[in-house]
Amino acid sequence: MPNDIEQAIRQICEEKGLSYEAVLETIQAALAAAYRKDFGDKTQNIEVEFDVATGKIRAHDVKTVVSDVDLEEVVRVEEARRAKQEERNALVAQMQARGEVIPPEFDGPVLAEGPTFNEKTEIMLSQAKLVDPDAELGEILRMELPVPGEFGRMAAMTAKQVVMQKLREAEREIVYGEFKEFEHTCVVGTIQRREGRVILVDLNRATGILRPEDQTPGERYNSGSRMKFYVRSVSLTSKGPEILLSRTDSALVKCLFQNEIPEAADGAVEIKGMAREPGGRTKVAVATSDDSIDPIGACIGQRGTRIQTIIAELGGEKIDIIQWSGDAHEYVANALSPARVSSVEIKETTNDGEEKLAIVTVPDDQLSLAVGKGGQNVRLASRLVSMRITVQGETGGKPDAPEEVPADAAPVADVPSTENA
Repeated sequence: MPNDIEQAIRQICEEKGLSYEAVLETIQAALAAAYRKDFGDKTQNIEVEFDVATGKIRAHDVKTVVSDVDLEEVVRVEEARRAKQEERNALVAQMQARGEVIPPEFDGPVLAEGPTFNEKTEIMLSQAKLVDPDAELGEILRMELPVPGEFGRMAAMTAKQVVMQKLREAEREIVYGEFKEFEHTCVVGTIQRREGRVILVDLNRATGILRPEDQTPGERYNSGSRMKFYVRSVSLTSKGPEILLSRTDSALVKCLFQNEIPEAADGAVEIKGMAREPGGRTKVAVATSDDSIDPIGACIGQRGTRIQTIIAELGGEKIDIIQWSGDAHEYVANALSPARVSSVEIKETTNDGEEKLAIVTVPDDQLSLAVGKGGQNVRLASRLVSMRITVQGETGGKPDAPEEVPADAAPVADVPSTENA
């Protein structure tokens, strides 16, 4: 039958989701800190073995066997290294004050130029031979230390602090490892609260962060609302795992397509490209190698059920599904959907010798539809096909609001594959 100590350890494991070995290592680290506080000294590298069944401990001073060195020479080398480090730090501070770029060779600490010796973690071979005549270079020597008596109050407080800190670190590591697997995928979360312009999202064991730039314009984030989010990145900080979420990333749309459309999930329908203005409109180019499948019909679903579910998840954002084509002329014409296109002329190089230009002619009554409100339709089409687009009427008319395609408006293609978490 397990004793009280073992029961307490297993209870912590269940509450924190930690392994038995991780909790035992934490206890041993805390006991080592307590031993160092009451009975050890700064030259000892103390490790403690704890017997859960008996409650007894064994302490060891653990050192690596190294070659004999002249301690006076070690001191001179260390003093020279510290002097160089201080000189470098002063130089770096001056360069930063002048706004200069720090050279890469200044990264990291200055290395010692000569013999070194760490009396806490290393022991010279001649001294090691006195402890173990068979000691060899590179060997880990474990020298048992006496345990004079019970720990004092201060040592017990130190042990408690170490246990709490180590358990928090272990829990953070587990949560980080768990959510690192969901990076670049979609997860479901519950809106927790707002802190300034940042939205905090409950992901069960962790809290995700939705920054202002990752929030869809016009979308409301009410406490308790459940939404799907794209996990942009997962990193481990001093305060625990930082999970950055997004509602504006185009990969979120692809994730929703894979969730709602079986043909997109199994690869029968392939998303070849995507251009999105979050909260406004998204254009998705789809294709299939199976002649028996209509890629656009598969995405829309019977009576629009599939696409309506996706639109609802995106807060009413409009979605245009177009047929992808390997022929650039046809692809440009499709990209300007829902407008009808009369002709497409593509210039491989423009007069300035930069990017491709597509001159699109549409019926006069389709001119406004082709350009879209505020030039949105032609702007998204331009991003989708990776070229500039100029729209004109059949009689030579120009749109009232000329299209504006930003120079940095790169097309969204090859969206990373996502899986529902």
